Amino acid sequence: MNLEQLKENTLYQPLLLGVVALLASASLAWAASATRDAISAAEAKDLRDSLAQVLPDNFADNDLLADSAQVEVEGGKSLTVYRARQGESTKGAVFKVSGKGYGGEIAILMAVDRDGKTLGVRVLKHTETPGLGDKIEASKADWIKSFDGKSLETARWAVKKDGGDFDQFAGATITPRAVVNAVKGGLETFASHRLAILGEAETSPALAKNKEQ
Repeated sequence: MNLEQLKENTLYQPLLLGVVALLASASLAWAASATRDAISAAEAKDLRDSLAQVLPDNFADNDLLADSAQVEVEGGKSLTVYRARQGESTKGAVFKVSGKGYGGEIAILMAVDRDGKTLGVRVLKHTETPGLGDKIEASKADWIKSFDGKSLETARWAVKKDGGDFDQFAGATITPRAVVNAVKGGLETFASHRLAILGEAETSPALAKNKEQ
């Protein structure tokens, strides 16, 4: 190989590597773009299905995913709420809470009517022990449905072992205790931020008096 051929070969190799890298990047970008919409659609469907599970049939006639808001709660945290409406009337809200179980975080979705009564509760994700802690799943047992219709005032918010109204599981008290505490915390958050969660402005006494006149 002469000097001229060596120079051409030296330039050719990095150029080829650059072209390959460019094509690979373009291919990855195309694949990500092609699948992004499908992934987003699947996630939206899963969330919509979960929202439907915690609300009674025909409770709302709006698209809850399109009727969400961020509400600032304790500690400066932001809570995503999905408002359930019938026409112009807000009937309740759905939001996520979490508890610390035996195996880690338990993600929970709960629906509350405008009076602070639970409409439904479902576990979205957990890592509890199969055969013991997984009884919090609606597909494994009816235990999670014991929250339906409860409010802060109408239940003792603890497992029976702790003097409350909710059953514990044999060999797995930590798991139901975490769920009970999380749902109670959700009801307390709703009570403290009710108007903001429902999207209703608080009317001052002076303004209310002027409206009456």
